Amino acid sequence: MATDWLGSIVSINCGESLGVYQGRVSAVDQVSQTISLTRPFHNGVKCLVPEVTFRAGDITELKILEIPGPGDSRQCGDSQQTDTAMPGVGCQVGPSQNGTGKVLKKPLSSSAPQNIPRRTDVKSQELIISPQQQCSKSYMDRHMETLSQSKGFRRRHNSWSSSSRHPNQVTPKKSGLKNGQMKSKDDECFGDDIDEIPDTDFDFEGNLALFDKAAVFEEIETYERRSGTRSRGTPNEKPARYRHDENILESEPIVYRRIVVPQNPNKEFCTDSGLVVPSVSYELHKKLLAVAEKHGLTLERRLEMTGVCASQMALSLLGGPNRLNPKNVHQRPTVALLCGPHVKGAQGISCGRHLSNHDVHVILFLPNFVKMLESITNELNLFSKTQGQQVSSVKDLPDTPVDLVINCLDCHENAFLRDQPWYKAVVDWANQNRAPVLSIDPPISEMELGIDAKWSLALGLPLPLGERAGRVYLCDIGIPQKVFQEVGINYHSPFGCKFVIPLHST
Repeated sequence: MATDWLGSIVSINCGESLGVYQGRVSAVDQVSQTISLTRPFHNGVKCLVPEVTFRAGDITELKILEIPGPGDSRQCGDSQQTDTAMPGVGCQVGPSQNGTGKVLKKPLSSSAPQNIPRRTDVKSQELIISPQQQCSKSYMDRHMETLSQSKGFRRRHNSWSSSSRHPNQVTPKKSGLKNGQMKSKDDECFGDDIDEIPDTDFDFEGNLALFDKAAVFEEIETYERRSGTRSRGTPNEKPARYRHDENILESEPIVYRRIVVPQNPNKEFCTDSGLVVPSVSYELHKKLLAVAEKHGLTLERRLEMTGVCASQMALSLLGGPNRLNPKNVHQRPTVALLCGPHVKGAQGISCGRHLSNHDVHVILFLPNFVKMLESITNELNLFSKTQGQQVSSVKDLPDTPVDLVINCLDCHENAFLRDQPWYKAVVDWANQNRAPVLSIDPPISEMELGIDAKWSLALGLPLPLGERAGRVYLCDIGIPQKVFQEVGINYHSPFGCKFVIPLHST
């Protein structure tokens, strides 16, 4: 009866010391109580010996994975037998307490290894095996020692096999049945022979060097240019982006040179929008103001516009709404206003009045003269009605640095004032003070500038100012466009929505 199981595929568990073996039954000896497996697998790894024999005393569990069908003529060691060991669950046999065989009924799994003919679906089988539990284990130990000394026999233990589920621990799932058969997922993952796995590592650097990225991209670009298609990653064809204040509709091309002066300008500036603003000579600027005054833009109106624009710029330099806020309880800013006895000084006094009205502490310096210009007298009369402080001596100016110094000492004419003692003393005080300087309508020649400015404010059109004037700003004093045309200037306003704009050197 033992010969009926020849050719069956079984799984033999010999405990933790010997492990699990799988293979096809080649011989069963009832006298010596041994069973032999041909082309065995040990713990999922193919053995190098063709056959392994086990004693019944060393077998703790035996599972029949596949039983040959009635018409199967294969014998043990058939050349058609596959080398792949597959998991399965079949009839389970164990010794009884009285030493006789125990009949176990258990549905056999329909799973089968790849490339091995699958058996027909068997719902239940009865198997009787009478192992001798009293047999000594010395024979098996000697047999395994002999096998270990034979040529090429090795017991392989792989780290991945211990982490994965062992073939004899696979539980069949009912949901995987198809045509009475179930495909094992462990076989798909671990069914390949481990001898076929290469020992060398994959050369990533060498394979990457085979790919010529530049040539591939050049070929793609060439194809797209010929076919007319657009590349998604071509840097030259970036979509146009517009700001929130730009018009996306097509319009006429922008003309950036809208102001043309009759003479070649010595220096040109440009606005933040790119509009070109040429400089004019002092004679042309003086003629422009005289024509504007003839048409009604009097000196008083110019002084008021200059004072408003200069005070707005000064308030921005002092911190704007972040500092001049009624909720802020810190000390209010202090401005030192240095004015001379001329029209430039009157412009500074007008600026100081507006600053004082905006809760700025203004200290106005103006030297004592027997006779003052009417414009200065009028501006001083208005300034005296504010909380500003007027001094005529350098000793009365603050010893500590102020927040801002507004320079209106220099004038295009009256060069003799720079030789006065009060002028030199004020210049020394301003240069020793660490406060930044804002100059209003400074002169052209750098030799006439006693104080280096950080910012300069030009009126109407800029003069060709030098490096000591600092960054140049331009303010609109209200000169009409036809007044510019009358003096030969083709003018288009560069101010936009502002009255003070910054200029950049080209």
